[in-house]
Amino acid sequence: MSVGRFTSLDVASVRAIKTTNMRMLDSESPILRSANFAQTEPSLNETVDRFRETVTRRRWWVLLSVSFTTFATLFVLSRFPNQYSSEATLLVVQQQVPQRYVLPTSTTDIREALQATTQEVLSRTRLLAIIEEFNLYAQERKSMSPENLLDRMRHDIEIQPENSSSQRDVNSFKISFLASNAQLAQEVTSKLTSLFIEQNLETREHQATTTTNFLHERLDATKTKLAEAEEQVRKFKMGHLGELPEQQQGNLAILSGLQGQLQNTINGLSRAREQREYLQSLSQQRALIMQAELSRLQSEKEELLSLYTPLYPPVIKINQKIADKEATLRTLTGVAKAPGADTANAESRSSSFGGVAQDISIVQLRSQLESNRLEIENLTKNEKHLEVAIDQYQNRINQTPVREQQIASIMRNYELLKVDYADLLNKEMQSQMGADLEKRQQGQQFRLIDRPSLPTIPTSPNRIKIGLCGAGAGLLLGLALAFLMEFMNDSFCSEDAVIERLALPMVIGIPLLLTPAEKQSRTWRNAMEWAAGTGLTLAVLLAECYEYYLYRHG
Repeated sequence: MSVGRFTSLDVASVRAIKTTNMRMLDSESPILRSANFAQTEPSLNETVDRFRETVTRRRWWVLLSVSFTTFATLFVLSRFPNQYSSEATLLVVQQQVPQRYVLPTSTTDIREALQATTQEVLSRTRLLAIIEEFNLYAQERKSMSPENLLDRMRHDIEIQPENSSSQRDVNSFKISFLASNAQLAQEVTSKLTSLFIEQNLETREHQATTTTNFLHERLDATKTKLAEAEEQVRKFKMGHLGELPEQQQGNLAILSGLQGQLQNTINGLSRAREQREYLQSLSQQRALIMQAELSRLQSEKEELLSLYTPLYPPVIKINQKIADKEATLRTLTGVAKAPGADTANAESRSSSFGGVAQDISIVQLRSQLESNRLEIENLTKNEKHLEVAIDQYQNRINQTPVREQQIASIMRNYELLKVDYADLLNKEMQSQMGADLEKRQQGQQFRLIDRPSLPTIPTSPNRIKIGLCGAGAGLLLGLALAFLMEFMNDSFCSEDAVIERLALPMVIGIPLLLTPAEKQSRTWRNAMEWAAGTGLTLAVLLAECYEYYLYRHG
């Protein structure tokens, strides 16, 4: 009896037999029942054997699933053309001149500058121009809108920055473009790299020029304000000469000198007045002497007239002496009363008496009094002048604190504008040097270190990977179907299955006995199965090889 003959039993009969055997096991001793269950527990080797037997029995499900999914995957892949990616590397070159000599005009982070340049290059106008220039997406342009074409091209462009030691800096970045043709991908990548380099230079030059122009405008405005502040300071100083804080020490020194001069003038005036009093007293003494002599001469005249006539020569002579003495007395009296006031009158009176010679001492006294008068007048004028000057400088010194407060506010604004002007002037010079560096292309720039490559292997689709994934998915699907069919099948395929389902001791094994015709039929069937399986396997391998060839050579 063959093992396959067990399939003729229906499920109800199997269950009845199993129930009977279980009752027999329950009637046995506990030791025998535990031994029977220990024998029925599957080991790891038995599990592997059952898995292998199941796969062997359901091998066509596995093989057909693998073949179908592989051919379906390869068929779908054949509908997709190869896509080639050309890649170029741009290096961020720092400023050629050290920053301690020329400060850069832009302090923007490299990553932010790269993002700004990317937005400029990937703008609508530039991308549409590239699409027109290289005739990109010829088929898609017939049905897609410009916005969709731009999204498609931005998706095909990849910009990947490479981080340096610090997380914020970028030493280099890569640009790649995906196209259906390797030459086209290289040309478009070359165009993109040139646009990046040109746009970066243009942006930095424009930024440097804009910065310089802005600083120049600010410098002109500050220069105008500084000139107005200087004019205000000049007018204030010119309007308050002598009252400024920096002139206070000089004013104090001059005031001290004037006060000393005033004191000397007062002392000199006091001495001159004392000398005038002395000369006046001396003049009075001389007048008294003259009066006495005049009285004596009058007495002598009267004595002569008592003896002689007025025409007597001694009488005439004494009259002449009397006249001279009277003239001298009048001169002394006038000098003593008002020195210098009657000097001319006295001289005219003395000359009217026939030019009587004056006493030399009287002339000297008169000259001394005149000198004293002039000295007193000069000292008096000098005193008044010094008092006016002292009042003027004293007023300047008193006004100095007020002017100091006033000019402090003016000078504060002036100094701030002066510092601001110097700072702007320095910044403008630095900006001009930075702009000159950018024009000479010696500032920070992008340099092409790896030219756009000419790809020889398509980037997508990855036919090898997708084909192997399709074969793997088919294998999993085949195994799942094999175990599903095995689970749904109620027939017995081995003695172990019968023993497990029916339990001991009701199962008896009978070897399989085949006729010669059955043996020959089974042999032909196995040969056909081997041939069909080998053919499918070779077909799958050839299809994978063809996909590999397409992947490598297009």
